[in-house]
Amino acid sequence: MIKTVLSYFLMFVLLILVQVLVFNHIALFSIAIAFIFIYFIISLPLSLSTNLLLLLSFATGFIVDVFSDTPGVNSLSCTILAILKRPVFYAYVPRDDKTKVMNPTIMTIGWAAYSKYLFTMCAIYSLLVFSIEYFSFADVKDILIMSLGATLFTFIVNLALGCIFDRKG
Repeated sequence: MIKTVLSYFLMFVLLILVQVLVFNHIALFSIAIAFIFIYFIISLPLSLSTNLLLLLSFATGFIVDVFSDTPGVNSLSCTILAILKRPVFYAYVPRDDKTKVMNPTIMTIGWAAYSKYLFTMCAIYSLLVFSIEYFSFADVKDILIMSLGATLFTFIVNLALGCIFDRKG
């Protein structure tokens, strides 16, 4: 139990640091931004209580907001992502007693289901961030282009992170 909590804490710190120090300064073609810190929210166990999941997600977004100078954008997006985590997961994985205590990883649910789950979560997050940031649907084309670019970049980087973190398990 302590080992699991410590490993999630280290993952949290590492992902936040890498996001703030590296990935906040990388934009492919001035469009695509990778949000690697959402891997923390995506990989949290499904058995985690809803209150703790929402608290951790809000805290993750808040810390990124503080260091990225984006007041409330990531906090709100992370909180909504946490709310949608279980419904999105169960859209691709059948609900049973075994899945209620499972960690959503490549090893536990397989490549196909994990890829669909991860892509959907990345797409939701990217669309939320750019919709909240623009706070207007006057530039729908720009929102969609930036969301698509960020979704693909985030998906590729988070899939690589999934392979790296699953290797230890």
